[in-house]
Amino acid sequence: MTHKLTIALAAACAMMASPAAAQSLEALKINEVMVENQTSIVDEYGERHGWIELFNGNFAPLEISAVYLTNDSTNPTKYPVPLGDVNTRIARRQHVVFFTDGLPNRGTFHTNFVLTPGQDNWVGVYDAGGKLIDSVIVPASLGSDQTYARMTDGDESWHVRTGSDEEYITPSSANRIKDVNEKIGNFQRMDENGFGMTIMAMGIVFTALLVLCLSFYAIGKIGSAVSRMNKARALGVEPEAASGTRPEHDSGEEIAAIVMAIHEHFNAHDTESTILTINKVKRAYSPWSSKIYNLRTLPVRRSR
Repeated sequence: MTHKLTIALAAACAMMASPAAAQSLEALKINEVMVENQTSIVDEYGERHGWIELFNGNFAPLEISAVYLTNDSTNPTKYPVPLGDVNTRIARRQHVVFFTDGLPNRGTFHTNFVLTPGQDNWVGVYDAGGKLIDSVIVPASLGSDQTYARMTDGDESWHVRTGSDEEYITPSSANRIKDVNEKIGNFQRMDENGFGMTIMAMGIVFTALLVLCLSFYAIGKIGSAVSRMNKARALGVEPEAASGTRPEHDSGEEIAAIVMAIHEHFNAHDTESTILTINKVKRAYSPWSSKIYNLRTLPVRRSR
């Protein structure tokens, strides 16, 4: 029975994890490709080769050791990304470059195929189940030290980058380098006098104070409930009986009537508008500076 329950739980976890993993891999994109590398980046051996840049479009890290890179649509598992390399875990919204040198023994990021200049190069990425994640056809017109890249990271539109100041090549970095924050700039233009920032700051402060007040109120209520439960447990009664709440029939009017009846019965009064009572109070102790109260026993006076 326990073995069957364990298998069922494992299957349920796998079913829940599979859609999440598939959804994460869908954000893996081929972001930029260079076929012929003459002056661009070098690998860890100091050599230049064509390269493929992958982009993790998720807002969470992505492990790519279970995917395949290929330049042959009939062979989707041509280059399996090896297991056991910590560098195959791409940080959120970051990039990784694979060198297409046909030398996989040089490391994880060296594929077993080579891109051919002067012809169309199809490049694809497949998951472990053989499903195509992303693909692109690099045109044959792509020249040396040029790349075929997306306009921005993960964008659907592609263009050729020549390496000029306007069409710069960006291996292992964003396809569009931003030197300003557009959101901050727009906010500054819309709120020149700072009123919006002031209102936003005050709203944040008062919201935080409101949350604190509600938290303290809830903590107090929980503490009172726990105290009543402990009291009831100690008395051996129900929590309602130990709460000390006044019964519904003990209204304020009834209590006032009972007090007035007792007052009339004993003919008591609690006001003395014209009577001044002075009682003599005798204090049989010495001033505060007296030393007799600092002694444990009084000294015995001996007569000569």
